[in-house]
Amino acid sequence: MAPGPRRRGLRGKGPTPPATARTGHPAARRAAAQEAAKTRARAVRQAADAPEWVLGRNPVLECLRAKVPAVELLVASGIDADERVAESVRIAGNVGVPVTEVARFELDRRSSGAPHQGIGLRVRPYEYHHPEDLLTEAENSGRPALFVALDHISDPRNLGAVVRSAAAFGGHGVLIPNRRSASLTAIAWRTSAGAAARLPVAQAPNLARSLKQWQERGLLLVGLDAEGDTSLDDFTGTEPLALVVGSEGKGLSRLVRESCDFVVSIPMSGQVESLNVSVATGVVLGEIARQRRNAR
Repeated sequence: MAPGPRRRGLRGKGPTPPATARTGHPAARRAAAQEAAKTRARAVRQAADAPEWVLGRNPVLECLRAKVPAVELLVASGIDADERVAESVRIAGNVGVPVTEVARFELDRRSSGAPHQGIGLRVRPYEYHHPEDLLTEAENSGRPALFVALDHISDPRNLGAVVRSAAAFGGHGVLIPNRRSASLTAIAWRTSAGAAARLPVAQAPNLARSLKQWQERGLLLVGLDAEGDTSLDDFTGTEPLALVVGSEGKGLSRLVRESCDFVVSIPMSGQVESLNVSVATGVVLGEIARQRRNAR
């Protein structure tokens, strides 16, 4: 006998799906948010590992002059090759960077339609060092350690200029966070004027923790801030130290500032309120280098 309407209505509908599979359930929303975060993280990692394109005659030539680690130089066929293109091709050939002539539409495709003036340079991602390796190399150098740590500097030109100053004044390396910070792109490399090829740059998953570990290994942490309580005129920088520089807008973060042994300020004329981050860093590094020369 076929079941009546009431018996059909009393039949079970199967096992209850898990909370993460039920639309609108808080657990499902949390699971979706976690998956989206993982997707974004994968995209960030893939972008960081992808080669970077430098486009335009002046930028390409500047990168090649600065010895930015390049993978390939593309030149569009049929362009009016001026002296910048000729020099770019010559430098690339001298350092073993492959030079490929391609149709203009192919360069358009590779550059996603961005202006390129018929020339593009593919640059490999920078290979960062580990913070611990930087400290070990400094300890083996026979000189008091000198590092610059950048607390979420956002402008790659500032990063490049700091790398250049650190190399010029005897620094052992630069430390940056691996998130929410400028990275060593071709722009930063170019601004460093090739110093990025000589001075190691390390990334820290947690800047405050890495600085604390350096401090425990005997380094002084010296913050740089316009509101610092120690004038550069009264500061002695002959001991092993890391100069910690805050971001362009917010300065030193609270955790990093609290970890510093000193927070130094640069004496300024009353007509000037502040200096650019990279300029201020260069001033302090220059003073530290002067003190260390005189202490020999």
